[in-house]
Amino acid sequence: MFKPKARAFGLRVKEETSAMRLSPRQSEIVKLVKQHAPITGEQIAEMLGLSRPTIRSDLALLVMLGHLDAKPKVGYFPGRAEAADGPGMAAFAELKVKDVLSLPVIVRESTSVHDAVVTLFMENVGSLIVTDESGALAGVVSRKDLLKVTLGNPGAAQMPVGLVMTRHPNVVTVSLDESVLEAGRKMIHHEVDSLPVVVRHSDDPHNLEVVGRISKTTMTKLLVGFTGAVET
Repeated sequence: MFKPKARAFGLRVKEETSAMRLSPRQSEIVKLVKQHAPITGEQIAEMLGLSRPTIRSDLALLVMLGHLDAKPKVGYFPGRAEAADGPGMAAFAELKVKDVLSLPVIVRESTSVHDAVVTLFMENVGSLIVTDESGALAGVVSRKDLLKVTLGNPGAAQMPVGLVMTRHPNVVTVSLDESVLEAGRKMIHHEVDSLPVVVRHSDDPHNLEVVGRISKTTMTKLLVGFTGAVET
């Protein structure tokens, strides 16, 4: 019969603990971890000019509060609290697609399925952007599209990708000035691995010039880089 009280007490302790202000030494530890992750407790202590046992309780508290994350035999990383509230994520939220886009991997509508498969593997991408003869966006062909058409179809290799791609009106795109966060939302909502980056011409809004691509790999590298765990 004491469980509800115990649970309420536990929640209160957690809220009060989360609201605790860090001591100067704890703040310095968090700063060192952001700069040098992954870093061991011994290395942190050495940089502070202290012994490992002296900062043991500080490290334990910082891990509990989510400021640090610890991995056995690896060391300490910035924790979820720092990733969510730190300046890195603020900078991430301000990024535009034009700041991070990569070169598009493009094939023509007349490209054969065989050549598209070769290009897919040579470029190590999950999908290819298809353009018409004028260079305007015509569609996108994915690994799934190519797999579906080739299984049990010996004549598929010579088919043009224009017959198996997802055509332009149904292709999700992103513009240069859209935020990286919006691009990520589009990828999640539409369950796609990448988005063509396009420029719309005022004289013909349906004529989309492909100027780049942004992928889940790009997003992952950005997120990991902004946590301070690795260099971008």
